[in-house]
Amino acid sequence: MAGEFETSVEYGLKLSKRIYYGKESATVAPAASTPPEPVRQMSRRSSTGGSGTDQQISYLPTAVTAYAVVSEPEAVDNPDVPSYQPYVHGRCDPPALIPLHMYGAELEVDCCLDHARVGFAGRWRVHCVKTGRSCDCRVAVPMGEKGTILSVEAEVTGRLYHSQLVKTEDAEELSKASKAVGGDGRYLKGNIYTFRIPQIAGGSMISVKVSWSQKLVYRGGQFSLDVPFSFPPFVNPIGSRICKREKILLNVKSGIDKEIAFKSSSHALMELRREVGKMGFSYEAEVKTWSASNFSFSYSVCSADLFGGVLLHTPFLREFEEKQMFCLHLFPGTNQLRKAFRKKVVFLVDISGSMKGDPLESTKNAIMSSLYKLNQEDSFNIIAFNREMYLFSPLMEPATKETIVKANQWINDKLLAEGGTNILPPLQQAMKLLAETTNSIPLIFLVTDGTVDDEREICNFVKASLASASTGTSITPRICTFGVGSFCNHYFLQMLAQVAKGHFDCAFDTDSVDSRLQRLFTTASSVLIANISIDFLTHLDSLELLPSSIPDLTTGAPLLVSGRYHGTFPESVKVTGTWADMTHFTMDVKVKRTKDLPLDRVLARRQIDLLTATAWLSQSKELEDKVAKMSIQKGVPSEYTRMILIYTDKGEKPPETHLVMEVFSKLNSLRSLQLGSESAEKQNIYLGSSLGIGFGNLVATARNIPPGTEEGKQPDAAAKLVNAASSCCGAVADRVCCMCFIRACSHTSKQCSILASQICAALACFECISFCYELCACE
Repeated sequence: MAGEFETSVEYGLKLSKRIYYGKESATVAPAASTPPEPVRQMSRRSSTGGSGTDQQISYLPTAVTAYAVVSEPEAVDNPDVPSYQPYVHGRCDPPALIPLHMYGAELEVDCCLDHARVGFAGRWRVHCVKTGRSCDCRVAVPMGEKGTILSVEAEVTGRLYHSQLVKTEDAEELSKASKAVGGDGRYLKGNIYTFRIPQIAGGSMISVKVSWSQKLVYRGGQFSLDVPFSFPPFVNPIGSRICKREKILLNVKSGIDKEIAFKSSSHALMELRREVGKMGFSYEAEVKTWSASNFSFSYSVCSADLFGGVLLHTPFLREFEEKQMFCLHLFPGTNQLRKAFRKKVVFLVDISGSMKGDPLESTKNAIMSSLYKLNQEDSFNIIAFNREMYLFSPLMEPATKETIVKANQWINDKLLAEGGTNILPPLQQAMKLLAETTNSIPLIFLVTDGTVDDEREICNFVKASLASASTGTSITPRICTFGVGSFCNHYFLQMLAQVAKGHFDCAFDTDSVDSRLQRLFTTASSVLIANISIDFLTHLDSLELLPSSIPDLTTGAPLLVSGRYHGTFPESVKVTGTWADMTHFTMDVKVKRTKDLPLDRVLARRQIDLLTATAWLSQSKELEDKVAKMSIQKGVPSEYTRMILIYTDKGEKPPETHLVMEVFSKLNSLRSLQLGSESAEKQNIYLGSSLGIGFGNLVATARNIPPGTEEGKQPDAAAKLVNAASSCCGAVADRVCCMCFIRACSHTSKQCSILASQICAALACFECISFCYELCACE
């Protein structure tokens, strides 16, 4: 999908060359009057497993962007100053995407713990469709670290749309019973969400507000945030008198009773307020061109020593869940003298056929880099698997330089992608290698891009193995999982990591596999305190703990444990564990009831993911319903809900969020959402399938389909001609393109050649016309 999107934007930029902006366009900067080249990015290309790099042009959005969806090139024109260009034959299939000019950009960010809620409000004008014509508009929303779309609002010439989550079965009924149109909501490469708004007239203004959640990255005692806010030059309106004002509002409520210190920012922020654990900033400026850099911000927690706390939250009266909520947090501090555990590491690497090329090469690079981060007192092994299993060594090997060099050579020689996927035997072998570890942290890093049919059996095997081994002074293996692409079952990998006190991460595009896998290794392997326990049960009537097994505290990230409870929470709780020197750790952590922290929304994404993984493992319909209710109430998508855009007339109040569950749980409520008018402009917009990541794809795994690709129908010769024709129609100034197109299609029929000659005639490309008729004569 990402490749098709980029191709459509490339077509759109060529089509935009047809637009005449009047005399003023001659007085503005050339970069603003003509669509410039997009940002060039360094991208790895390696279809055969090579490791070279070259430049690749990327047309993917780097900030929230709106596009006109154009199927008919002849509709492209300036709605204010018609150019009366000759009629252009042909259609764009897939439709071209022309980036719209932006007239407003406001960003609001709220940070709490390691969570950020980002809101963006933008205004665009359909500057590229002639008066009297209309087009759909597609909005693309790129998000930062582990981003999840939360809400959408749109206003177009009196039409208002606002998003609402409904249960999957209600959404299916709604799409059948009501006159809902498809909004074609989907993710590109995992972190870019796009949706479509239908039938917007040329020259109209469109206002969109979107919000999403993303994580702050913790490193070396600092939290850092990076929000996509880099706009390409071709979204700048043409004209020197147009006011362009961008605004940023940043609120930090860290949730901790410690001083926090501002460290850096990409934009010139002005401090509004500062309290213990809280900060507020703003930025507002009138600019000549929109921001060309992401909004980045970082702050540090002022504590060298380990510290923690517990936050309590009382649910609202209308929440379906009556239990109180809590969140315990432990921060490792910045004391570099504190000793970390020694490590015994086993890498489990999927080398099935679908990993061929960049996925496997990036994985190999990450593993080799991680090996060099081990100390000489650490030990390691590597197990590669497809349908078979290949061990670097029958025993754990010391992490000496000589052994690591041998391991690198073995990785390059033996890790060849072929065959199917079978995870259980290599996992069993890794557990045997790490059995009865006492004074080190045993770590298993599982990397896979596929789904297997015995995943629940694997989880149950690990549960049973850890339960039988958790006696005495031994430390059970920690399993860290890493998913490549969307064909693997992310909830299986999350559950496997959860039951084994490990960590989970993923990469939806192969470009980020290396860096994210290395970051996972660095975070998980720097354990400060192991075997952590909390004395909750002695005080509470009931307790729901998420995650169910408490992970270790590492230097790479704070530890967050949340859940719900009945009973009276004590004023402090005791946290215990084991230091790296095997001495006992204990700490009394104070409890604080929150008043101004949206703790329920901060923790919603985390809790929904953990509960979804549990529902998948247990196959519990009751737990699925609970997740769906939580998803709707907190406004966070899940695997069991769908998003729709509800149409309302301007001035009409949209329904309150807390009533939606009741409304959509009744069948007759579907009738209340149906609209009497058959106009596409006044219909609800069904944004399509789940906003979740799904439960893997067994078929794609069995067929060894590489991550990041999709099975698609190959266009026939006529379709290729239409695509090429559409591209050429947009390239008015590109005469060479027409010649290349005609010669490339010389094998087609006389009708194709005549169509090509018509296109060239419309474009006044006289150099091509003689060749076209010469080609027709040959037929």
